[in-house]
Amino acid sequence: MIERLVANLLDNALRHNVPGGWIKVATAVQSGRPTLRISNSGPVIPPDQIHRLLQPFQRLESGRKASGDGVGLGLSIVAAIVKAHHGTLETRPLPDGGLEVTLP
Repeated sequence: MIERLVANLLDNALRHNVPGGWIKVATAVQSGRPTLRISNSGPVIPPDQIHRLLQPFQRLESGRKASGDGVGLGLSIVAAIVKAHHGTLETRPLPDGGLEVTLP
């Protein structure tokens, strides 16, 4: 399940990016726990819409149009896997566009 979680996060970061954009992946150990952070330079996401991205079949069509045939399940699957593992999922929009997802 963890492999699917990471694959979905990376796929989401790639799909919902801007042309010529960037993706950053960072791992660390914080307070004795492994941490993963994936961020990208995608379009601007209104902070009050982040919760929608974690719901099944939700996409923010205005500015987050996917390339390809995504149906809006990637981040909801990530959220379900995190919940099944009793983990924490932190999402925040970046000021200049894009999304940062952290699993502390």
